Amino acid sequence: MTLSTGRPYLAIPGPSVMPDAVLQAMHRAAPNIYEGELLELTQGLIPDLARVARTNGQVAIYICNGHGAWEASLSNVLKSGDKVLVPSTGWFGHGWATMARGLGIEVELMDFGKSSPVDAERVAATLKADKSHEIKAILTTHVDTSSSIRNDIPALRDALDTTGHPALLMVDCIASMGCDRFEMDNWGVDVAVAASQKGFMVPPGLGFVFFNGKAAAKRSKLERVSAYWDWNPRTNPERFVQYFGGTAPTHHLYGLRTALDMIHDEGVEVVWARHEQLASAIWAACEKWGQGGALRLNVDDPYYRSRAVTSLSLSSPDGTRLRSWLEQNTGVTLGIGLGMANRTDPEGDGFFRFGHMGHVNAHMVLGMLASVQAGLTALEIPHGTSALEVAAAVVAEG
Repeated sequence: MTLSTGRPYLAIPGPSVMPDAVLQAMHRAAPNIYEGELLELTQGLIPDLARVARTNGQVAIYICNGHGAWEASLSNVLKSGDKVLVPSTGWFGHGWATMARGLGIEVELMDFGKSSPVDAERVAATLKADKSHEIKAILTTHVDTSSSIRNDIPALRDALDTTGHPALLMVDCIASMGCDRFEMDNWGVDVAVAASQKGFMVPPGLGFVFFNGKAAAKRSKLERVSAYWDWNPRTNPERFVQYFGGTAPTHHLYGLRTALDMIHDEGVEVVWARHEQLASAIWAACEKWGQGGALRLNVDDPYYRSRAVTSLSLSSPDGTRLRSWLEQNTGVTLGIGLGMANRTDPEGDGFFRFGHMGHVNAHMVLGMLASVQAGLTALEIPHGTSALEVAAAVVAEG
C-alpha cells in the first residue's frame, strides 16, 4: 500500500508550488493581444517587478527560462572578445560561464568549489591586478541553486568600489528573488536576472532582466544586438508586440499579475522573513538528524545558506533511495543533487535538495520534514532524534 494518494508536494527548487490563485488566473480563454486589458495589465507588471528587485531601474521580460535570461543579459552589455570574471560556487555559476563562452566572451573562472561562498578579497585582488580594465563584468550567482550557497553581493560591490574597477556587477537571482533578501540598487548591482518559476510562483517560461543606467549605457555603445534579446524595444516599446519580441505570453502574464499581487499584499520584507524562519526550521531538523548519522548540510555557515533551497548529502546511494521512497510512499518529491557528484560518488546518489521557495508555509515544511523522518526510519538510514521537535519549536517562535 502507498500513502502517496492525494495532492503531491513538489519540494524541489523550481518549478515551485503554484498557488491556486495563480492557476485560476491562468485558466481563461485567450485574450485580445492588440488592445484592451492585456495591454494595461502588462504596463502594470513592470513597476511591480521592479519593486520585488528593489530597483528604480528598468526590467525587460522575455519568453524563456533562466538560461535565456543569462543570454539576454550578456547580449546587451558585452560583445565577442570582451572578458568577464566569473566567481563560481556551483553548477549554475559554471553554466553562466559556458553561456558567455558560447557568445565569444573570454571567461576567467574563479572556482570556489561547491561548499564555500565567493571570497570577495580574492576577487578584489584579481580586480586590482587588472590595471588595463580588461574585465568588463563580474558574473556571479546570488544563490547557486545546486549548492544552495548564498553569496555576499554587497561584498563584491565593495571589491569593485575599493579597487576603482569599472566592471559591471551582474547577478543571477533566479533562485533567490522573492525568497532571499536582495536589494539591487542598495547593493550596487548593475544587472540582475530572474525567472518566473521559483520565488515568483508562476510556471516556467518567463525570464526577467533588470538593469540600471550604467548597464544601459553599455548597451548604447554596442554596434549590434540580436533583435530578440535586445532590451531596448522591450523597455521602450512603440507597439505592444515589442514588449515580448512577438506574441505575448498571455496566460503567464495573468498568472504573474496574481503572483505579484500576492507578494506585495504580504509585503516583500515579510516574504523574506517567512522564508528565513522556515529555512531555519529545516536547518534545525537537519542538524539534529546529522547528529546520529551521515546527513549533512552542504553549507556550514548559516549566513551563507539560501533561504529558498537547501542542499544536503547522505552516504551514497541513500540520497537517491530516500528521494525514491518519499515520492512513492508519501507524495513528496525532493530535488536531485544537481552538479554535486564527485569522485567518490560519480552518480551523485548521496546528494539531494529541499526546495522551500515561494508559495510555502509552516505546515508544508513541517509535513515535508515529517515525511523525510518517515523515510529515514523506513529505510533504516541512521539519523539523530528530536528533529521534528526542534523544527516545530523554530516555527512556534513566530
